[in-house]
Amino acid sequence: MSKTPVVAIINTSPDTVELLGIYFEEQGFVVVSGFTYDVRDGALDLGRFLSQHQVDVIIYDIAPPYQRNWRLFEHLRETVMRGYPCVLTSTNIGAVRAMISPDIDIHEILEKPHSLKSILEAVRSVLPRSPHA
Repeated sequence: MSKTPVVAIINTSPDTVELLGIYFEEQGFVVVSGFTYDVRDGALDLGRFLSQHQVDVIIYDIAPPYQRNWRLFEHLRETVMRGYPCVLTSTNIGAVRAMISPDIDIHEILEKPHSLKSILEAVRSVLPRSPHA
């Protein structure tokens, strides 16, 4: 029996977390979520969270201020998120693309507003790369 895929939603907006959570649960995923500011402030140990929930894919939002939040994301990718497929979302995809170094492992970047279907397709496309799938 195959494992039900687990998606982690890391975002700053409770409304977005709720909307994506409901949608992905309806699509047959297990959803876990956290807030970027809790990760940044140390209230959420993201490494433990991802491991505990055996996350397959992370949907991570890069919100303003873009440079500060990009630096946080880069640090997380180099440490606790290493090896996890990641789908990025942002309201300013140009600003995010300008900060990406060629060696960072990003699987998809979607600009807001985006359709739920496009996020679902991106998540499904990277599932085979998951360490837990």
